[in-house]
Amino acid sequence: MKKYKKILLVIAGLLLFVIIGIAIFLNSLKPDYGGEKSLPGLSNEVTTYFDAYGIPHIYAENEADALKALGYVHAQDRLWQMELLRRVAKGRLSEVFGADMLKTDKFFLSLGIDDHTKETISNLDEQSETIKMSQAYLDGINEFIKEGPTPVEFYLTGIDKEPFTIEDVYNAVGYMAFSFAMAHKTDPLLTSMRNKLGEEYLNDLAISSDTSTVWIKNYKGIETDTLGTNITASVTAALDKLPIPQFEGSNSWVVAPKKTKNGKVIFANDPHIGFAQPSVWYEAHVSTPTYEKYGYHLAGVPFPLLGHNRKLAYGLTMFENDDIDFYYEETNPSDSTKYKTAEGWKDYEFVNKTIKVKDGEDVSFTYKKTHHGPVLNNIADQISGERPIAMSWMYTKPKNRVVHALYHMSHATNMEEFKTALPDIHAPGLNVMYGDAEGNVAWWATAKLYEMPDSLSTKFVLDGTTGKEEPLRYLDFSENPMAENPPWNYVYSANNQPDSIAGMLYPGYYLPENRAKRIVQLLDAKDDWDKESISEMILDVTAPVNTEVVTELIKLFDVTHLNSKQLVLLDSLKNWNGKYTLNSTSPVIYHRTLYNMVKNTMEDELGPEMLKQFLSTHLFKRQIAWGARMESGKWWDNINTPDVVETRQDIVMMSFAQTWESLVNDFGEDTSQWTWDKVHTIEHQHPFGQVASLREYFNVGPFPIEGTREVINNLSFPYDTTGFYKVSSGPSTRRIIDFSDVENSISILPTGQSGNPLSKHYQDQAQMYVNGEFRKMMMNKQEIEETAESILIFR
Repeated sequence: MKKYKKILLVIAGLLLFVIIGIAIFLNSLKPDYGGEKSLPGLSNEVTTYFDAYGIPHIYAENEADALKALGYVHAQDRLWQMELLRRVAKGRLSEVFGADMLKTDKFFLSLGIDDHTKETISNLDEQSETIKMSQAYLDGINEFIKEGPTPVEFYLTGIDKEPFTIEDVYNAVGYMAFSFAMAHKTDPLLTSMRNKLGEEYLNDLAISSDTSTVWIKNYKGIETDTLGTNITASVTAALDKLPIPQFEGSNSWVVAPKKTKNGKVIFANDPHIGFAQPSVWYEAHVSTPTYEKYGYHLAGVPFPLLGHNRKLAYGLTMFENDDIDFYYEETNPSDSTKYKTAEGWKDYEFVNKTIKVKDGEDVSFTYKKTHHGPVLNNIADQISGERPIAMSWMYTKPKNRVVHALYHMSHATNMEEFKTALPDIHAPGLNVMYGDAEGNVAWWATAKLYEMPDSLSTKFVLDGTTGKEEPLRYLDFSENPMAENPPWNYVYSANNQPDSIAGMLYPGYYLPENRAKRIVQLLDAKDDWDKESISEMILDVTAPVNTEVVTELIKLFDVTHLNSKQLVLLDSLKNWNGKYTLNSTSPVIYHRTLYNMVKNTMEDELGPEMLKQFLSTHLFKRQIAWGARMESGKWWDNINTPDVVETRQDIVMMSFAQTWESLVNDFGEDTSQWTWDKVHTIEHQHPFGQVASLREYFNVGPFPIEGTREVINNLSFPYDTTGFYKVSSGPSTRRIIDFSDVENSISILPTGQSGNPLSKHYQDQAQMYVNGEFRKMMMNKQEIEETAESILIFR
């Protein structure tokens, strides 16, 4: 017996030793927020204070030293995120995740982001301040790679750490540029719908601009007058597998002094981006004798895309302009290496690429290019053999100076300096929002815009053989939509249609007026805005357009076919105020019925796959209110019932009946239990969280959450048959800068500052975000020093 006890004690001791060893090892992988470190190349000591949320406040004697320290601390919290982001454009995700990512890698290689980057890098002025500061930042990242602990994800995937280069910065920006685009989801799909169904069906879709909706007004000192389905499927499949967030939409508004209580500008911005863990932005406050910025950084990008200091603030929303065009090409029937142009037959360019695959053989593939861009056929297996379709993307056309623009935006000291940086943003299309301590407010739409021939719709695949469907001219930046200090005393953007100042409407994939209408409604009604009321507005969950849809449809109900419980619920829906609170039931009824309506209206013509693609477009969001008002039209009739001609009323009643049945099945007969908190949830997913046993360690959530699609607090989700709405995108930060009290400006991140699962700051803001809370963006040095959680000194 004693012998067995000794054996058990030895085993227990060994287990304890192993557990202690694992604990010590895991502890060594945590970010180091305190102490002293050597950082080669510094000219002076750099002190970094980490506040209670792990945000670094970096104080240095010069900017190069500050950027080196920024690179180091950014990498220790986000190296895994940096690694994934730089791999996208280079087609290197299969190297990490295996053959499942092959189509994604092929697609991004064919876009030419990495090739365009190499061309850009070969012509860089390495002595420019942009490149010197970028290199300082990269030096900091690479010092962490060399000396810092390896993040746990590298051990789990078995990949090695590699130094970062300036190519990685440009490729990260290139991915961002493509993730803003919508044409790849829309143009080939609409072309297929037209070919399959004919023009009459398309006439009942909200393809063109609707002059009755809220547009963004221009002001410059004077008032101004107010085939393809498979391509869409393959591109969607490639993007769906991305382990990093995609950019979606955004809100921003800047209120001028005449409409604020304290007579100073108030700036608000909440860019809408796909949720993932870690979240997209890394916050950092950098201060030197000549430069200060509190900024939001993309992984691996040295200059903030959102930022402020005591003089000015800026932020971004997506312009949603059309910067991608698709072209049918014609291959020479007697020589497959040539294609037709207006000048005659030209040679296809054949591009060869090789992709390394984890646990597999290298995969080589070849794709063709025309003067328009890459031919998408054969990049995905399911589109081989079709008529060649090439994609022309503005980002890869002109000289790339986007990184220079970010540098100059972050270093501007006034409105004029800031504006001069913006023409360098050729793509992606951005609404750049601005406010400053001098009382200026402004909005500029930045992109290299171009004019197409009259009556030509770029929402369909164009003819690439004649030369008649090409851009006529490129617009000067002065012709872009913009508003500077307008007399209505605010500027805003909600990704909606901008008005024109060049005698033409700018084609794009604009979102519906829903958020814009609510923003304008609230801003117009009040002239004493302050930080508190703006913070309430940025959390607004009221959908006035949705109640208009309800009002339109509810009059079609035949109440003689409804039971008493249904009548009570219908009355509640009729009196719904449009708010999406957790305990409300009307949102559940609305969205299930809406989805059933769309499915019952369109699936018979489109089929399940094409309907799924349509639901992922901005066009579908624009179609909701438009379609609800459509009293008659071919869509309402079910083509599978030739002996019956269905009407709008038939579809509405059938959809409501299906909704009722599904909710009873899911939640029982008690309608008071059909609440929004049961169906609308958010979970921030890490790539490893897809493995069930790792989910609780890497993912954050799920949480029930207020909001919905296309309200100001835009917690969006995809529709599917389940009737449960897993939030996929929303505010990537909520930030409010009040120039009457700039040091007490506020913000929040969706999860936390760190991307390291072992850090205490991995998810310490998640519940605050769900609750609609904020924290301070500290800039006062004395307060920072007195409240710092830890201090890291670089020597």
